[in-house]
Amino acid sequence: MGIFDCFKIKRAGIFVDGPNMLRKETHLDLAVVKNKAKQYSNVEIANVYLDQFAKEKLLEAVINQGFNPVISSGDVDIAMSTDMLYYTMRRNLSHVIVVSRDADFVYPIRKVKELGRKVIVISKRMGFSSALKNYADEIIFL
Repeated sequence: MGIFDCFKIKRAGIFVDGPNMLRKETHLDLAVVKNKAKQYSNVEIANVYLDQFAKEKLLEAVINQGFNPVISSGDVDIAMSTDMLYYTMRRNLSHVIVVSRDADFVYPIRKVKELGRKVIVISKRMGFSSALKNYADEIIFL
């Protein structure tokens, strides 16, 4: 660790897999997710990825929790994966927080880690892919 490392600003990006995590059976509270993320660093990006069928009430709830809804006309995994890498580089994120249970995010997580960033996965135990456990720096079950 260098002498000036203590002055580096830590930045986090939260990327929420909406169709996978914002379901009645998961009972995910976005406020809890954001509070967990703040324990690691300043939250600069807080996106929830949703498909074009997302209800207006869900969009309103996402916004009221301080998250940006990102609507995708196709598979949200592609938009979320692309943004994870884009914002990691563009905003120089130190921490990428992935909120999902989906093994589809293993590859972008590996790429983010190759860039030297920390990856934290926040999820529920129900339906959680063990592949994520093998690649994340830390797993937080809510």
